[in-house]
Amino acid sequence: MQGGTAYIPQELLKELTKVHNRLVIGIPCERAEGEKRLALTPEAVELLCNAGHHILLETSAGLGINYPDNQYAECGAQIVDTPAEVFQADVILKIMPPLPEEVALMKSRSTLFSLMQLHQFPRESYEGLIYKKITAIAYELLTGHDGHYPVMNTINEIEGTAAITIASCFLSSMQGGKGVLLGGIPGVPPTEIVILGAGTAGMVAARAALGMGAIVKVFDEDINKLRDLQKALGQTLFTSNFQPKVLHNAFLTADVVIGAMGDMSSRRRFVVAEELIQIMKRGALVFDLQANQGGSFETICGLPLSAPHVFEKYGVLHYCKPSISNYVARTTAMAFSNSLYLC
Repeated sequence: MQGGTAYIPQELLKELTKVHNRLVIGIPCERAEGEKRLALTPEAVELLCNAGHHILLETSAGLGINYPDNQYAECGAQIVDTPAEVFQADVILKIMPPLPEEVALMKSRSTLFSLMQLHQFPRESYEGLIYKKITAIAYELLTGHDGHYPVMNTINEIEGTAAITIASCFLSSMQGGKGVLLGGIPGVPPTEIVILGAGTAGMVAARAALGMGAIVKVFDEDINKLRDLQKALGQTLFTSNFQPKVLHNAFLTADVVIGAMGDMSSRRRFVVAEELIQIMKRGALVFDLQANQGGSFETICGLPLSAPHVFEKYGVLHYCKPSISNYVARTTAMAFSNSLYLC
């Protein structure tokens, strides 16, 4: 004894910590159509199990990211056959907002982590969460000590990069585009990409586009963001605030326009007017990274959920599929695992 405190072996302290902080964490299958992402990889599950927590995984939940049940089981997860078993956990880790039937299976006063996506969040789910006094935490609103949004920044990084890859495909003749390479070749001028928003998604999209040889123009209302973007990219490129004439001229010559103006910290929301879409070149592409938050373009805003996610208007191809990080579900799951474990 020293000062009234007993000496306790470190090994015992470690075991006591495991006992008192043990959580039962449930990872169900995602039942939204086409959803492949998952919140945790087997490696992240192993870290949590080693910390003394118990993981319940619904069978086949990891197949969308090409992880079979046995890999999760080898890392310490308990594989269960029914969603009813998973939703009895203390903490539920999902990707998409819960369906009403999923909320009905959750126990009272548990905790739910998921995306919010208000346009896809059923009212019945809200009412069920309130009735059961469930603490629901939206990934979009998780902030770190520095005021940044770690999970959403991760998603924005993935989707900004993926946007350039997908845009390159849709510029091809096979997809109804202009039939051009994103970066061009010697003797053929490169394509011109306009990026609206100098946040995380806009910055990584600009980096990817520049790496492929495209001409890049970035617009944002915040001059400091534009300055930070140039520093981060290590080169000078065309940047401007939303000056009407400059923006008009950029749309006239653009091959691709990417809407990435959904920064969570922004006090204002901008939507591109339909008139600017009308002046674009035929066969150009409009790519909306903010389809989950209502859209960045007037031609996309207000579309019903049943509307096609790829369509043509005024001779311009529109791409507004939500959650394009779902196209690289395994990478997204790895990134989610890093963010959630550190949080």
